[in-house]
Amino acid sequence: MTGGTIDPAARGNTRRPVEIRLKREEKRLEIDFNDGASFSLPAELLRVESPSAEVQGHSPSQKTIVAGRRHVGIMGVEPVGTYAVRIKFDDLHDTGLYTWDWLYALGANQDEIWAEYLQSLADRGLSRDP
Repeated sequence: MTGGTIDPAARGNTRRPVEIRLKREEKRLEIDFNDGASFSLPAELLRVESPSAEVQGHSPSQKTIVAGRRHVGIMGVEPVGTYAVRIKFDDLHDTGLYTWDWLYALGANQDEIWAEYLQSLADRGLSRDP
């Protein structure tokens, strides 16, 4: 992790989930990993940090700041092989593969990532509200 962003190396997999729970009403994805770590990730954070090229670009300088997703929900989570999940959001975004390491890095660093996201919104005069 560097500067509130997820290291591109986190697209691989050194971690493995033992359980993933979608909490639709709470708009959260809960993940327990094989090393004992557990994370509860809000849908908004998952959406604005989507590993898709649409959000991340093809280099750190191309990353898009996604605004207006305060109320975004998760419609579904589907496995992709044994290495990732695809998350379907109710704003119809469903690109990007959330590898186990990506989800782990997001969970382990969510406070820093969230703070940087809020600062990025403020710097651009954007809002979490639609």
